[in-house]
Amino acid sequence: MTLQPLLDATVAIQIHTVSAILAFVLGGLVLFRRKGDRLHRMGGRIWAGLMGLVCVSSFFIHTVQVIGIWSPIHVLSVTTLAALIGGIRSARAGSILEHQRIMQWTYFGALILAGYFTFLPGRIMYRMVFGGFETAYVPLAVGIAAAIGILYWWLRLAASGKTQVS
Repeated sequence: MTLQPLLDATVAIQIHTVSAILAFVLGGLVLFRRKGDRLHRMGGRIWAGLMGLVCVSSFFIHTVQVIGIWSPIHVLSVTTLAALIGGIRSARAGSILEHQRIMQWTYFGALILAGYFTFLPGRIMYRMVFGGFETAYVPLAVGIAAAIGILYWWLRLAASGKTQVS
């Protein structure tokens, strides 16, 4: 593992990467601990701020260009910002189940699913973690393991009655 690919990247990519990693860790903690207390609200606010920073910083990253300087990741950034606003509004309105679902799906889609694609061969995160080992089997294995873990987590939540699988 080496940080050199990240250190060689632009400031926008560095901010984006560090914010996403912090949001991934903190979001996991917020999602898996007790809900509704002061620590949950504070962690959630910090997480939402980190996610906002991840989204905003993405607008300064143009390594993949599909339509002009924009790519599908920019659509995800706009969607994530809208989801964050919706999740915060639903919590403030007392719609806790809606808040829970929005935040879980935002965590899954914007961090886990999108994060998986950052580990494809040639990408900065791939080079950081796997170095020069240029084969698609490593991220494929990581993706399968992550999918199994997520499915297990979701089924445990569903079995406990804390959420509904829909």
